[in-house]
Order: sequence, then structure tokens, then C-alpha cells
Amino acid sequence: MEQTLADISVGEKGMVLGFVKGTQTYRQKLLAMGLIKGSEFEVARVAPMGDPVEIKLRGYNLSLRKNEAKALLVGRIGQ
Repeated sequence: MEQTLADISVGEKGMVLGFVKGTQTYRQKLLAMGLIKGSEFEVARVAPMGDPVEIKLRGYNLSLRKNEAKALLVGRIGQ
């Protein structure tokens, strides 16, 4: 089962596995922000309505809109 960043809960760690097909609009933007395959992250917080999602990545915090989070395929780490 494919998981996206939107499926990961606060406090969980994950790794970027790729991008959902058909999300070319967000792919270049996410790559430019450092979300490349193999990057590890931790979900820091999620707004009450699920938008935005804040993650800790490579020493900085990054906020992503819900649509961007759904474009990113991830796997959980440490389960």
C-alpha cells in the first residue's frame, strides 16, 4: 500500500520514496525544497484541518500544503 506524507502522524519519522504519478506540478517544487528520494524527515505538527503539514528535514522545518503532502510517497521509519 502506498503511503503519502499526508498519512503520517505527528512525531513519526519517514523516508521519501518518490512521487505519486500525475503530480508533475508539485514534483519540481518538492525536489527544490530538498525532498529527494532517500531523505529522512519527522512530522513536527499538523494544523487542525490538516493543512499545512510541518516536517523537520535536514536541519530545518518545512511546511507543506495538503496537496503537496499527498504528492509525496513515503515510508515509515522505526516501526
